Amino acid sequence: MREVVIVEAIRTPVGKRNGGLSGVHPVDLSAHILQALAERTGIDPAVIDDVVWGCVSQVGDQSSNVGRYSVLAAGWPESIPGTTVNRACGSSQQALDFAAQAVMSGQQDVVVAGGVEVMSRVPLGAARGTGMPYGPKALERYDGFPFNQGISAEKIAQKWGLSRTRLDEYSVLSHERAAAAQDRGAFDGQIVPVATEAGAVSADEGIRRGSTVDKLAGLKPAFAEDGVIHAGNSSQISDGAAALLVTTPEKARELGLTPLARYRAGAVAGSDPVLMLTGPIPATEKVLAKAGVALGEVGVFEVNEAFASVPLAWLAETGADIERVNPLGGAIALGHPLGGSGAVLMTRMIHHMRDQGLRYGLQTMCEGGGTANATVVELMDR
Repeated sequence: MREVVIVEAIRTPVGKRNGGLSGVHPVDLSAHILQALAERTGIDPAVIDDVVWGCVSQVGDQSSNVGRYSVLAAGWPESIPGTTVNRACGSSQQALDFAAQAVMSGQQDVVVAGGVEVMSRVPLGAARGTGMPYGPKALERYDGFPFNQGISAEKIAQKWGLSRTRLDEYSVLSHERAAAAQDRGAFDGQIVPVATEAGAVSADEGIRRGSTVDKLAGLKPAFAEDGVIHAGNSSQISDGAAALLVTTPEKARELGLTPLARYRAGAVAGSDPVLMLTGPIPATEKVLAKAGVALGEVGVFEVNEAFASVPLAWLAETGADIERVNPLGGAIALGHPLGGSGAVLMTRMIHHMRDQGLRYGLQTMCEGGGTANATVVELMDR
């Protein structure tokens, strides 16, 4: 099979709920990042074989195949198709896997992968409507468990003995790391500012500077009266989009492009849908085996911070170095625009790898229903 490389990775700022990006239609936000991708690379969009786009709540403003309409809104040739993928929070990470598989197999040569979610306009859970989203047989199999991620996060905290103080300490660390990264300009090269009627949005909006464990102690538990999960140690409701350009090294040379990273391996794993958010643990083991890379060789891990209990349980099971995990902060501080988050994390990780000269990076995302994606990329020499 053919080698696959990522030649560009960019993202919008991640806007907070009802923040700077809330007035932008998801299709227009996606079109903006697609246009920026073409401008940054100088590529003629006509050479693109497909656009694979992640989006979770495919209803209202995000219905009717966001991927295809984003291509049209970008002004790209009508000949370019587009499709929209939903693997819950890992949707745009799965979009990258699908793009890599298409290129690896020789079916396509140049594919854009990415995703979007504007949660200010399409709230979490909006696509469930008034029906029975899980079906009676699935509910019966798990004794009527409502497949609520917050309850699952509480169960994980209980199973791994994670106290509220430990969760809050981790959350404060996420904000501290994100603030430090923003201050030193670590995100500047990857962010594409977005012009809005209220002015340009050019920086991630969710970082809470000065966050402390004492301040977080005043927040009420969100899912259980005596629980440990609350708004301050959970991912933020956010708006954002990101895009990755995927091809082969040979095609990159033909197009005059310099690859950033080599796609080494991707994996997806299923896990207990009641605990639900533990999928990154087996997915990590699976993708490392496929990539032929040892845990200790990985210079940076992006483990999505859906809830603080998720990366802390992952750390406990893998034994990874916490200094290498989410070194620029994660979704607790920077936000979690669902269908866009996989591509946002990959963009953030690849740029960090280049800035720090790290050979391997591993990204993994927990997902509703008890699945998880994991991807290993390798830095390429310029």
